[in-house]
Amino acid sequence: MQTEKRQGWEHQEVDKPNRGLGWTFDTVSKQYEKLRPGYPQELYEDVFRYGAIGPGSRAVEVGIGGGQATLPVLQTGCQVTAVEYGENFTRLCREKFREFPGFAAVTAKFEDFTAESGSMDLIYSASAFHWVPEEVGYPKVFDLLKKGGVFARFANHPFRDKGKPELSEAIDQAYAKYYYPFYKKEPTKLQEYSGEQAQKRAEIAGKYGFTDIVWKLYTRTRTFSAQEYQALLGTYSDHIAMDEPVRTAFYAAIGEAINRFGGEITIYDTIDLQLARKP
Repeated sequence: MQTEKRQGWEHQEVDKPNRGLGWTFDTVSKQYEKLRPGYPQELYEDVFRYGAIGPGSRAVEVGIGGGQATLPVLQTGCQVTAVEYGENFTRLCREKFREFPGFAAVTAKFEDFTAESGSMDLIYSASAFHWVPEEVGYPKVFDLLKKGGVFARFANHPFRDKGKPELSEAIDQAYAKYYYPFYKKEPTKLQEYSGEQAQKRAEIAGKYGFTDIVWKLYTRTRTFSAQEYQALLGTYSDHIAMDEPVRTAFYAAIGEAINRFGGEITIYDTIDLQLARKP
């Protein structure tokens, strides 16, 4: 599998354990559910091809959030228990999936969730497993899965508009003025999410006894108006946690930049999928 690397500035949630900000998402649960994207149908087809899931199967979703990754699994007839730390998300998803008798939601950290060892056919997590400490999460997934059971970890990695360098520069200036001083950090120049990163993440499972490890990347674009993009930023933990009036001024500067350079911003998403099996 090949992937093209591109240089650029990117600002997004830190994709590593950062449990100090985990509380933030639940404060904007409805906005999160509305604005955060789902995942490509091809991804689910790859998951179900790797491990047959259907009526009678049991699954755990780690960190359901607004339920962006839940419906395709429920539609197979699989029973899904969502483990979600945010009470507002739990209530939202119980209502959202009330038509599925096989759906249940538990308000808890995955670290504290209990279920019978060897009882699950599938455990999956969408843009959430980085909140679980590796040394706790992987052994727990391994324990809960049946022999031959599947662990699917996937996430969306947004990268800012590559077709408008002037816009990117203007947004960089807004981050340099507001975001980085607030967090007392130096700006970091990052690369678009790569196949090398996806492979490295996939290989983690091998350290904990999983086999048949595979990974894949998917891509798409999303386009937003200034107002829509400001609302999207309001669903990211490190942005939510900024103090007022800094956050308001920060969002206003980004909105002004988007409107100054055409009124739209395009986000280039890379979605990675890692699959592993309990032998």
